[in-house]
Amino acid sequence: MPQVQSESSPVGREQSWWLRGLRILVIGRHPRRTLIRVIVLIVLSFVVFKFVLLPIRVEGISMLPTYQDHSVNFVNRLAYLRREPQRGDVVSIRFDREETNTLTGTPPAGDWLKTPHVMLLKRVIGLPGETVAFVNGRVLINGEALEEPYEKTPCNWDRPPVKVGPDEYFVVGDNRTMPWEGHMFGRAQRRQIVGKVIL
Repeated sequence: MPQVQSESSPVGREQSWWLRGLRILVIGRHPRRTLIRVIVLIVLSFVVFKFVLLPIRVEGISMLPTYQDHSVNFVNRLAYLRREPQRGDVVSIRFDREETNTLTGTPPAGDWLKTPHVMLLKRVIGLPGETVAFVNGRVLINGEALEEPYEKTPCNWDRPPVKVGPDEYFVVGDNRTMPWEGHMFGRAQRRQIVGKVIL
């Protein structure tokens, strides 16, 4: 006749202890509190990643060496609620296919507007009302050379002066070893700037 082990046996107590330990590990000692914490965490994550931090993945080499191809970063959508973008900020710029909003004054690089929404990561170098030019690879703002400590690569661009409008910012990538014809840069309207990259 087979023997049935009761829960009071050492093997039964060991299994019961293991199951209790697993339950405590998964849902804690107080399941109701754990459920409330999980709900709060889900709601908080939704709010943060829907309205505050926008995760984006870099595709391309236009921001090398600052941002690597395929790296993941976050854009702070609240960064410019109380202040305007500053020179040197790396910003995310949104384009909608339905609209004809391009970086004004620059040639389109390939088929970059094929998707419904495109986000570009660019650095702000020119502020509203300024004149921006490239001479022998150096950026000139209102005729004076701009110090760019983040710029690590050689550049040979020569571009005539461009006047930035009152509600525009001049943006460009950090990788200026690329020929300027294949690089998206130019004037972006303020409404296109989604936020500041924080990572």
